[in-house]
Amino acid sequence: MTADELRKKFLEFFKSKGHKIIPGASLIPENDPTVLFTTAGMHPLVPYLLGEKHPAGNRLASVQKCIRTGDIDEVGDDIHLTFFEMLGNWSLGDYWKKEVIEWSWEFLTSPQWLGLDKNKISVSVFAGDEDAPFDKESFEIWKSLGIPEEKIAKLPKKDNWWGPAGKTGPCGSDTEMFFDGVEIWNDVFMEYNKTADGKFEPLKQKNVDTGMGIERTLAVLNKKANVYETELFVPLIKENTKAARIVADHIKAAVFILAEGIEPSNIGRGYVLRRLIRRAVKYGYKSGIIDEVIKIYKNTYSELERNKSFIIEQLKKEQEKFEKTLDKALKIFDRYAQVNVGGFSTKILNPNHVYELITSHGLPREIIEEIAKEKNIEILWDRVEEYIKAHQELSRTASAGMFKSGLADHSEETIKYHTASHLLLAALRQVLGAHVVQKGSNITAERLRLDFSHPQKMTEEEIKKVEDLVNEKIKENIPVICEEMNLEEAKESGATGVFEDKYGEKVKVYTIGNFSKEICSGPHVNSTGELGHFKITKEEASSAGVRRLKAILE
Repeated sequence: MTADELRKKFLEFFKSKGHKIIPGASLIPENDPTVLFTTAGMHPLVPYLLGEKHPAGNRLASVQKCIRTGDIDEVGDDIHLTFFEMLGNWSLGDYWKKEVIEWSWEFLTSPQWLGLDKNKISVSVFAGDEDAPFDKESFEIWKSLGIPEEKIAKLPKKDNWWGPAGKTGPCGSDTEMFFDGVEIWNDVFMEYNKTADGKFEPLKQKNVDTGMGIERTLAVLNKKANVYETELFVPLIKENTKAARIVADHIKAAVFILAEGIEPSNIGRGYVLRRLIRRAVKYGYKSGIIDEVIKIYKNTYSELERNKSFIIEQLKKEQEKFEKTLDKALKIFDRYAQVNVGGFSTKILNPNHVYELITSHGLPREIIEEIAKEKNIEILWDRVEEYIKAHQELSRTASAGMFKSGLADHSEETIKYHTASHLLLAALRQVLGAHVVQKGSNITAERLRLDFSHPQKMTEEEIKKVEDLVNEKIKENIPVICEEMNLEEAKESGATGVFEDKYGEKVKVYTIGNFSKEICSGPHVNSTGELGHFKITKEEASSAGVRRLKAILE
């Protein structure tokens, strides 16, 4: 079975079960304050999992491209990847365990669908703990479908519980399906909301959230030993070594990130991208596989072909830049490894030297860790981070935590900042001109950050005008109106949107008087008077032709 056939079969199956097919979201989360990339199909659906009404209804299915870098050390084994595709179906307060487990079994085993051997399938369920009881219901449903008890493992939270990806949010127990010991599907039963004080409260609605990895399922269906032997990787790998697998995985992920218009940099998503490219170069990337990546996905992700010249140019630039510094940095590493400075033995690299390798010589943390491991040298990362903090050049988040992902919280403050970002964008368009479009946003409970297209630095007068305009609209206490309509109607009504080719048939349009009208998934405040006083704290360049504003509500 090909990847195209698998995607088609999955969507056809769930369409036959009353699901609306929704388009996959961008890899760049639209409104998440803490997550850098979309790491699961449920990320774009968080408002709806928390109770908001989805324009397409309460049964949904999609194919979602994802980036996960938490398992980067595992990449190159048989199953772990940085970029992957997730097939998913959701019930937003509709069906529950019986329906989804029976459908999962039908899709996996029916000859009309995947036709897998029932005898090679095993499952796991949540064993229960002080937060939630043993999932007896799922256990009994699997038994009723003919799975013997010895093939139903009862496992703890670390194995059979999903979420929240951040500190708070929707979560619950899950049941996982394995074929010949490889996990291929996961049905999550979201019935709790984890609160900031660590409590698990029942959600207003019970949701089902499933995820089936295309690459793993393809490997199983086509009797391949690992994901790198599927059609999605074979054209990218000349010889099946771990190094070649890492190169193929990282370059594929880089191509997809670059297709979103992200450039390599020292902060945020650009930093993750830079590290993926540099790690690929360290493992032997010599260019030439970009065309193959685009060819593999040309029928599914047209944005790769559309942005091909940008992808090639940026990858080449970063590759050349790093190749120049790598040889030099490795020689410096060797020199540092020979010297005993400040009481550190030659088996422990001086933290100040590690700091210099990162900041002055551009070696990513993972590469330093890998070289140190090869040379049997210890690195005291706590001490390194002290240097980093002291110099305020590379935060702990950037050096160590960018490969972890969290999910947006939907706190009152975050919702206020989200609404304020709509006012800010509308004010920028009024003050600077209609050429202004949103290029990215990052919202936390403490501040908002908005990237937008504009060719030059804003003047102090322009910043003041924008600030005053937003505060004027807040003072007017304008109601925030939400309407559902189809995409064409939304466009005709003058609504703007960031990723128009990624919206479904029906969308939500949020209108703030005659000032702002945007396609958005929400959530928002009821009226602008709730926001308080708006203040721009910083204006800076983000990338070529893109400016960045940071602002707070006082």
